[in-house]
Amino acid sequence: MMGKFLKITGIVLLSLIVIASALFFTYLALTKDAKLDESKLKQNHTEITLFDDDGNEIAGASVGENRASIKLDELNKNTINAFIASEDRTFYSHKGLNFKRMVKALFRNIASGSFKEGASTISQQLIKNTHLTGDKTISRKLNEIRLTGQLEKRYSKNQILEMYLNTIYFGHNCYGLESAAKFYFGKSANELNLEESATLAGLLSSPNNYSPFKNEEKCKSRRNLVLKGMKDCKFIGENEYQNAINTPINAKKSINFADYADYKDAIFDELSGLDLDFYGLTDGCKIYTYLQPNIQNQIENQQYPCDNAVIVTNADGGVSAYKSTIENAKRQPGSTIKPLCAYAPAIEERLISPFTKILDEKIEFGDYSPENADKKYHGYVTVTESIKRSYNIPAVKTLNSLTIDNAEKYLNKMGIELEDDEKNLSLALGGMKYGLTVKQLADAYSSFRQDGIFQPTTFIKKIYDRQGKTIYENSPAKVKAFSEGTCSLMNDMLIETAESGTAKKLKNFDFDVAAKTGTCGNDEGNTDAYAVLYTSQNTIAIWLGDKNNARSQITGGNECCEIAKNILENMYSQSKPQKLETQKGTKTFEIDFEEYDKDNKIIIADSASPKLNMYTVKALPDSAPKEISTRFSYPEISTPQISVAQDKVKIQLCQTKYYAYLINRVQNGKKVTIYDGKWVENIEDAPGLGIFGYTVTPYYSDGKTTYLGKEITLPTVNISESNAPPQEILPDIVQKDWQNL
Repeated sequence: MMGKFLKITGIVLLSLIVIASALFFTYLALTKDAKLDESKLKQNHTEITLFDDDGNEIAGASVGENRASIKLDELNKNTINAFIASEDRTFYSHKGLNFKRMVKALFRNIASGSFKEGASTISQQLIKNTHLTGDKTISRKLNEIRLTGQLEKRYSKNQILEMYLNTIYFGHNCYGLESAAKFYFGKSANELNLEESATLAGLLSSPNNYSPFKNEEKCKSRRNLVLKGMKDCKFIGENEYQNAINTPINAKKSINFADYADYKDAIFDELSGLDLDFYGLTDGCKIYTYLQPNIQNQIENQQYPCDNAVIVTNADGGVSAYKSTIENAKRQPGSTIKPLCAYAPAIEERLISPFTKILDEKIEFGDYSPENADKKYHGYVTVTESIKRSYNIPAVKTLNSLTIDNAEKYLNKMGIELEDDEKNLSLALGGMKYGLTVKQLADAYSSFRQDGIFQPTTFIKKIYDRQGKTIYENSPAKVKAFSEGTCSLMNDMLIETAESGTAKKLKNFDFDVAAKTGTCGNDEGNTDAYAVLYTSQNTIAIWLGDKNNARSQITGGNECCEIAKNILENMYSQSKPQKLETQKGTKTFEIDFEEYDKDNKIIIADSASPKLNMYTVKALPDSAPKEISTRFSYPEISTPQISVAQDKVKIQLCQTKYYAYLINRVQNGKKVTIYDGKWVENIEDAPGLGIFGYTVTPYYSDGKTTYLGKEITLPTVNISESNAPPQEILPDIVQKDWQNL
């Protein structure tokens, strides 16, 4: 029995040795070319060249930077410990690999069916960033392991950490801790304090997501996680930790670009968000953009009265020009949100059409009572008028009918996400926790000129590596936000807004301009002013205000539109854009004007209606009114009043427009016409003594055809010698004995 056990054990051991040997030799074969290159570990230069929309190199745009280095012994302990706690807590004790973390990561990757989790040490990260590609393959991982072993044998831990800190990517085209410290905080790395060190360490896992210039709250949360790690490692005490986590993020972007600084900065912001191997962007990388220098020069040379942000986008999905004194900050959008969250979605949901009337009145929704900017109420106003004049109450009423859930559905299609506390009716007036960027507004409004297709614009068109291989090409996802018909109707209304509404400073162009303005403020002054406008070729969004919310008298309809006017004049000085689409996907209807004008009823006009009573409106094809008027082909009126005085019968006709009347007297079955003609208030008849009946028949004549309406029989009158009041002759049944029927 023992012999059999030993035999089996021997076979198992032999098999394991064979497998291990096979794996070892496979490992050697796959990694035979893995050689450590010291020059790569200390690479200190990168060259990126930028090109404009026409393929011309942007003047002064070659971003060649000698990557600034820092010596490890120049850094304070908190800075070093922030990276140790965040990236590799056992860095000084392992031999380059953390097998415990690798096993955990292996099982998690098997469970998820991916190579998402890497468990890399600082040594491994240095090798991966400087020697290898970002491919998540077994071959790359094996080469990484072998090169890490070579690294650990050749260099001390402090040397490895120093090289790591001088080559790691921090986003915004910052390679190395020294470059990052200067960009994010305007100081050298050896001057970083505890909070700043933790902020930079927190960026490494995802520089784009945790950038303080894109999402300060996320950045702070990530920084505090690093600080907790430092506390857990006993690098800092409880008091230091508490003070640090309550310190604001005091990052301030330092840009060294001489020309087109805001546009170039936006390029590298966007670059950070792309799924690229940033360590592969070596010398010779070329980035082609959508920049149009003539437009960029114009918006940069424009005179601005305050802080400002301007973006111009094109029909190809690119940003032609951009500048901002508030970086990519979000601001309250004011009335510019109304078409996006209320009117266009409500048209799409068949709740309203441009001619729909909404009662502008004092109203309360629970404890929320919106007011118009002019503190007045305007009675029934059309949707078109509400947009043109930017009335608040109709917008809130529209959103209330639409529901917040439906509004959110459409906003999401345009890349706008709502916070939970933004999901209320004040959203219709721009009440948002964070707000929107000018780029978000421009992209959302571009949906209207693009048949309802939402396409986020970009700064980068293509990226080539030094060998000329395309490593990125812009191909944004497109989302159908609205139907073509809804966009045609919105274009129509926003063109009217530019011609005679709040954006009327843009009315004198000989091409279509659609626009919406917005202003945020109160009786003390305004904080944000907007003009968002578009032609068939471009969209322009302009924000004016104060980054610190100081009050001013600047408005969207004045200063913002004046700047927009200057930009349009320059952009289209040589050629004019085509007309905006205002017909596609719509249908015109003739409605009864009198019903619409007097009673606010939307009814399809009678086919026999006079032209003056027909009012042409435009709507989505399936949004036609269901009710069809017959008031001309079969006229009807209210029963006229009849009375007798001094032996004369007086018939009082209800006032109508267009109708004529045929009035007959009836006695002993014989009819006599006493009047045939246009409306008059009273018709008098002196028939003599007796019992008489009268009938009134309204009719309409278009000159060719006469349309008789419903004949109305008036109460019978009795004219006697006593000159008593007229008596209505009651039916015989009234005289019967009701108790014995």
